[in-house]
Amino acid sequence: MQTGAAARTKNKNKPNPLGKQKVIDYMDIKFLGRFTNDQGRILPRRITGVSAYQQRRIALAIKYARHLALMPFVAQDIS
Repeated sequence: MQTGAAARTKNKNKPNPLGKQKVIDYMDIKFLGRFTNDQGRILPRRITGVSAYQQRRIALAIKYARHLALMPFVAQDIS
């Protein structure tokens, strides 16, 4: 357990995980794939580092892409 000044230091700002991308588009499968794990599940905010607003937009885009069969609902079983 940290004490003193080490416990009071704030976390440094992390770089934006979206990068230079301004628009979250359901057609950009490569971009949306960064926010899903190998099983095809949507990764939580604490892992991806996006804001709550961005996470909602990403989740909606992934669900829309799944509905249009651009992304799989689950990963293929390779066994």
